[in-house]
Amino acid sequence: MSNQPQEQNHIPTSKVQRASKFIGTGAKVGGNYIKHYAKKMVNPSLSKDELHANNAEDIYTSLSELKGSALKVAQMMSMDKNVLPGAYQDKFMMAQYSAPPLSYPLMVRNFQKSFGKTPEAMFDTFTTSAVNAASIGQVHRATKSGKTFAVKVQYPGVADSVSSDLKMVRPFAYRLLNMNARELDHYMEEVEGKLLEETDYKLEVRRSQEISGACSHIPNLNFPQYYPELSSEKIITMDWLEGAHLKEWLKTNPSQEARNTIGQALWEFYHHQVHNLKKVHADPHPGNFIIQENNTLGVIDFGCVKVIPEDFYQGYFSLLRKDVLLDEAALNQLFLDQEFISDQDTPAEQVYFKTVFKEMISLLGKPFHTSEFDFADDAYFNQLYALGERVSKDKMFRNSRQARGSRHGLFINRTYFGLYSLLNQLRAKVQTTKPAWFN
Repeated sequence: MSNQPQEQNHIPTSKVQRASKFIGTGAKVGGNYIKHYAKKMVNPSLSKDELHANNAEDIYTSLSELKGSALKVAQMMSMDKNVLPGAYQDKFMMAQYSAPPLSYPLMVRNFQKSFGKTPEAMFDTFTTSAVNAASIGQVHRATKSGKTFAVKVQYPGVADSVSSDLKMVRPFAYRLLNMNARELDHYMEEVEGKLLEETDYKLEVRRSQEISGACSHIPNLNFPQYYPELSSEKIITMDWLEGAHLKEWLKTNPSQEARNTIGQALWEFYHHQVHNLKKVHADPHPGNFIIQENNTLGVIDFGCVKVIPEDFYQGYFSLLRKDVLLDEAALNQLFLDQEFISDQDTPAEQVYFKTVFKEMISLLGKPFHTSEFDFADDAYFNQLYALGERVSKDKMFRNSRQARGSRHGLFINRTYFGLYSLLNQLRAKVQTTKPAWFN
């Protein structure tokens, strides 16, 4: 029996169709809660495991049929172990590279709209089934004149539905993220901007060429070549890179030296982007990387790029210096600048939030405080997860009258959490290079 997700022959594209799908899913989730509480009246010790599993299945099924920004948000949430119960993480993680693909006739229509030609007219061969399907688009393998290409085709209606989808996904996000409305609204503008950029494939090609060229000197990294003449606003053509995704590669039981080599390439890749380019590949989930022969890391997707404002960069990364945590006056100013605290806070709130964020920064900055860091240290990651869980449940944090942290930090935090997670999965020990001003 095939493990391949079943292809979709239709995708809801109008606001009415998509809203109806959300409403239907909301009704299912509501029904799951009613069933859960009915069972709990009979068995008060009943856990929420079955409820979470049923809701995760219903929500993922709905989002995977809709594609687009709603499914992308689910994928983003699956990267952080503190955000969702395990059932949601496991299900939403599928959005990274194994969402149900769209049928071939729907893909052909996109080619005809973009180029006035079918894929067969443009390439010598073109796979009728997707080899990879994610939240925004799916990938087909093609050949032409002896070269092999990866052709990424965007799903119909994705770009037009970003704003309306995010409005509809809010009720799920409030519940799943355990956020109040102020926090969610604070960050949604940033999320919406990035998702709109991800649907602009011409922008992605430009950024892919720019960043891959600027990082080409880094050892053990490889990037595909991009072909603007075979690309459009909805289609990207690039070299096909042979290799295995992280999960597959780890099953081959690679040596510690190989793990360290890949881990070092990852660290140097992000170090150079953040501290030298001030723009970064802000979607470090396993589906965007493949591991090739000779322990080379291939980077295959630049859809999500965060441009880092200089003033935010200076304040945010200054917090990682050990000496800053010891200078109360400097720390207070940085906390105000980064919006962790505000002049509207009561003295008790300021003390609480400064204490919490000092603890977070001290822990997150730990890899930066040594010349080498072992990301196989599960005790370190357990501390991170425990802190996140404790803070997310704290009433002071949940009832805050304002969001905490600059919106620019959303994708930078996501980038480093994703990077740390990848390095932990690799069990890699890396030399933690830092910018010259850091020491």
